[in-house]
Amino acid sequence: QVQLVESGGGLVQPGGSLRLSCAASGSIFSIDAMGWFRQAPAKQRELVAMSTRPGTTNYADSVKGRFTISRDHAKNTVSLQMNSLQLEDTAVYYCYAYLRPVGSPGTNHYWGQGTQVTVSS
Repeated sequence: QVQLVESGGGLVQPGGSLRLSCAASGSIFSIDAMGWFRQAPAKQRELVAMSTRPGTTNYADSVKGRFTISRDHAKNTVSLQMNSLQLEDTAVYYCYAYLRPVGSPGTNHYWGQGTQVTVSS
């Protein structure tokens, strides 16, 4: 059974920093992509940052220059360093992976349970 387990999140003042981490566990054959989405109240879930091939990343325009995604391909982990946090960054952040489990003929989408990030003064 594949699982994505997140850590980090919490309450931070505007301008502060937080770091989210996620580890994929279970019988995994390969991971095509790992990244982060977020969902604010009454809004749709949106992409924050994604890592695909080594050295290839993409970011939502709203977080470029403030957030950095890093991935350890050998350990099946992904992290999101969030700096200069703004009130609008408040949301539940979800770890995401597009991966192929051992014994599976294809790849599937997997989600973490979500972690709350609240930016407030």
